[in-house]
Amino acid sequence: MKKKFVLAVMAATVACMMFVLAGCSGANDYQPALKSAEVAPPVIDEEGTLRVGVNTENPPLAGMGSGKIIGIDVDIAAAIADEMGLKISVVDVGSDPASALAEDKVDIVMGIDSANSESDFWVSPSYLPTGIAIFATSADAGIPEPGSDATFAAQTSSKSAWAVSNEFGEDALKSTDSLSDAFAALQNGEVQYVAADAIIGLYAAHGANDGQGMDVSIVAMLMKPSGYSMGVSSDNTDLQTAAGDVLARLVENGTIEVIERKWLGTSLVLDSLTVIGDTSTSDEGTSSDAGEAADDSTGADDGSGDTDDTGDASDTGDANSTDTGDSDEGVGTVPGMDDTDTGDEGTE
Repeated sequence: MKKKFVLAVMAATVACMMFVLAGCSGANDYQPALKSAEVAPPVIDEEGTLRVGVNTENPPLAGMGSGKIIGIDVDIAAAIADEMGLKISVVDVGSDPASALAEDKVDIVMGIDSANSESDFWVSPSYLPTGIAIFATSADAGIPEPGSDATFAAQTSSKSAWAVSNEFGEDALKSTDSLSDAFAALQNGEVQYVAADAIIGLYAAHGANDGQGMDVSIVAMLMKPSGYSMGVSSDNTDLQTAAGDVLARLVENGTIEVIERKWLGTSLVLDSLTVIGDTSTSDEGTSSDAGEAADDSTGADDGSGDTDDTGDASDTGDANSTDTGDSDEGVGTVPGMDDTDTGDEGTE
């Protein structure tokens, strides 16, 4: 009886070992299905790689983090490349995307403000909305009316600050050195509202309080919402179609909303908001709102798909960003992006 028991145990052990080995062997043999590249030269310049131009002076759309280019636009570009069966190479083209496309330095460019888009390259429909937003600590704060005693904080010399002064008067404005200081004034009850670029403001608030975040709501807009778009050379119709279709799918299937939530803590819906005045055609103002500084707001949700300029984007997060921001509003110290000073949604 004892001998039969021992033999049964040995048989069970051998069976388990064979099952484990078979499982390991199966795992080692498994390879995920690779997507076929949708485009090849001459539609793109490099076989198997989509070269993407961004402006690293415009966090959180793009900035530097740990020696790499990261940001919302990098994540979106990585998703586009992946859908097209390509690797990604990210290139800093600064504020001159038109030249980068014309000189064939990149295949596509991201972060093109649809309100100020160039006429010499093709521009996609917007994938992210933006505009000068009015932030409050509660969605029930009410919409401020010109002529009321509403008070605002905005970064000095930003388009947002100019818009407040234009609509509500200079006495309504508390100018701050950074966007983080503006949100601190809101949190402390020194003002009722903050005026800032919608994307940069959410990014700064999301990273406020040493990364713990600050609950804010956008209650109105100080300009008609515009948006950020993708650009492709005007004569590259094949890439316009291929990349444009993929971008539209990413908007429709919620991928871009997930990326927004990662960086901003929420997704942006601006079209239904009340617009107070309309400064969208003004060129006054000042240092572009891409740098509304939120100096010391640490903790914006991990950065973006980290990319080594050539290769697949990997999620790295932490965007330590000092002085980045709302087109001439700088967002200061938010995990993941290195120190850069941009401004509050600029006036070009």
